[in-house]
Amino acid sequence: MSPCRTRYSVHVQRLGYRSKTVEARVGTDGWIEIELDPSPLALQPLVVTGAVTARPATETARPVTVLGGEELQIRLRGTVAGALAHEPGFATGTMGPATAQPVIRGMGGDRVLLLEDGIRAGDAWSVAPDHATAVDASAASRVEVVRGPAALLYGSNALGGVINVIRDEIPMSATSAASGTASLRSATVDGAWGANATATVALADRVPLRVEASGRWSDDLRTPVGVLGNTEADTWALGTGASYNADWGHVGAAFRSYSNDYGLPAGLAMGHDAGVRIEMERASTKFRALLDQPRGPYESVEFNGSHTWYRHSEIEPGDILGVFFKVESTNAEVVAKPVAVGPFSRGAVGVRASREAFSFAGSIGRPNTDRTSLAAYVFQEVEMGAFRLEGGLRYDWIAMDPLRDDPTAEIGPIGNRSFQAASGSVALLYATEPGLIVGVNAGRAFRTPDVNELYSDGPHLASFSFDVGNPSLGAEHGTGVDLFVRYAGDRVRAELTGFRNAISDYIFAQPTGEISRVLLPVYQHQANDAAFVGFEAAADWNVGAGWALQGTASHVRAEFTDTGRPVPMIPPLRGRVAVEHERPSWFARVEAELAQGQERLGEFETPTAGYQKFDLVAGLRFNVAGRLSVLTASLENMTNEEYRNHLSRAKEVLPEAGRGLAVSWRVAF
Repeated sequence: MSPCRTRYSVHVQRLGYRSKTVEARVGTDGWIEIELDPSPLALQPLVVTGAVTARPATETARPVTVLGGEELQIRLRGTVAGALAHEPGFATGTMGPATAQPVIRGMGGDRVLLLEDGIRAGDAWSVAPDHATAVDASAASRVEVVRGPAALLYGSNALGGVINVIRDEIPMSATSAASGTASLRSATVDGAWGANATATVALADRVPLRVEASGRWSDDLRTPVGVLGNTEADTWALGTGASYNADWGHVGAAFRSYSNDYGLPAGLAMGHDAGVRIEMERASTKFRALLDQPRGPYESVEFNGSHTWYRHSEIEPGDILGVFFKVESTNAEVVAKPVAVGPFSRGAVGVRASREAFSFAGSIGRPNTDRTSLAAYVFQEVEMGAFRLEGGLRYDWIAMDPLRDDPTAEIGPIGNRSFQAASGSVALLYATEPGLIVGVNAGRAFRTPDVNELYSDGPHLASFSFDVGNPSLGAEHGTGVDLFVRYAGDRVRAELTGFRNAISDYIFAQPTGEISRVLLPVYQHQANDAAFVGFEAAADWNVGAGWALQGTASHVRAEFTDTGRPVPMIPPLRGRVAVEHERPSWFARVEAELAQGQERLGEFETPTAGYQKFDLVAGLRFNVAGRLSVLTASLENMTNEEYRNHLSRAKEVLPEAGRGLAVSWRVAF
């Protein structure tokens, strides 16, 4: 019998070197010799978000950002949004360092879908600007961002984009040896200390177990003009997951617990100079089963289920419970991937159901509400030589059921609401020559108003607002178009994207200029048609001899189409330039963050000046007992620049972080 000669693609990568892929055959004699060339450019990752199967980032049909490895280690700031703040098209809305919320292409709230391993987080960060995200990226293997309305596989409402924090909580393959990571981090600008560790071991043959623990403690943030009081935070996370891996697939489950106690800057709320404290907890359970050798027309069938419990308490001075939120959510999804037939290479068909129970107490003035969602979708890729076509359709039905009807409410009749609509996307890629891809994608999505936008009628001290909802609001419908050109060569990688997102009945909280009976400014939710137009650019150039130049830029212009007035809270033109020198054992980088002033303002909004901020980053790579360690140091805001984030609701109190040194150490085993 002749030996097996199955062909495999072997992909080899190492920090400080250019990755390489070679073909190999199982059953042949001898060794495979692979020589890597030094390169200062970052490794090319595989991307799973927004794609049916994992593929290189350069081959995705939509603008994608991937942050992982030592770059994620350098960028970590305690929040997911803080880690991504330097990426093109990305900004952060804040009410202090702990509350950094993601904004993509000028859109935030639940127009940005935040996922953990492809499953919704189930927290309440999108409900109000004072809410932190309940997702910890410190132990993640990578974070992927898909910009634009490209979330058919996850949900229809992500008009801005999708953020997927990937940590593989449920191990998907058997292991014979223990592996994992451990890291420590400290920063002087807020007196922070943090640590995290992950480990995957074999409980038994085909039964891997993954455990994770992380913690972070920080004091008040120091700025160039003083200390931002009441901004300390304590964060903890514990998680474990296990699976059984067989020839037919795998089945597994995971549990995760997360807590975050943090403060909001003093001076924001009238009469409360001590500020407000937030205590939040989240517990989630996930289940996954994959059948990758089924009979019939499908090559795999996967089931995902999750249950999340989330609690959020806002403690006002005097230990008074001002506002209480609770969310319990249950999700179930089945996805089948058909066998490739001719040019129909990759595809998926799925159904999803979820139920969320929102509970409120205190002064917030919202009725307890249940939200039920049902969805079905289909997605297909077609290979046609140098062309690749992707298309998908999704249909969603969503019902909002307040547990207390009020037909005579001052804000309007409060009762059941239901929404339903079809969403879709189509993308075309053309590889004009090796490394050069031109693409266009268009998507139509819809978003239902959330509980806050529909039913609010009361003070919210932590966000310094008196929120007034509108029970008659309709759904938003958005149509987005992206045009991009992407090049990936040995020395140069670059991407330029232009986009336009037109949203009918865009919902926003408009400050009325009035002061409520409890001395808080009144915010009224309303809807108007809006258009978001902009560009994103990124480039890396390997100059030679270990030197590289990097740069990014992004801009969005948003206005209401009937009046031409600017949409409020839109980030200004921003960019980053860096010069880096890298060797296999060390690297150093100087980078500058640049922002233009923002004077296109919504009503009652205040302007923000432009700024230039400079950072210095250096790192060492070394082996200890055969394990790779990376030690990095970052001198941030070297000139102690006094600058303000236009999307910060604390900018009138104090500026952003001053000069500080951050040091981190990470070892992989």
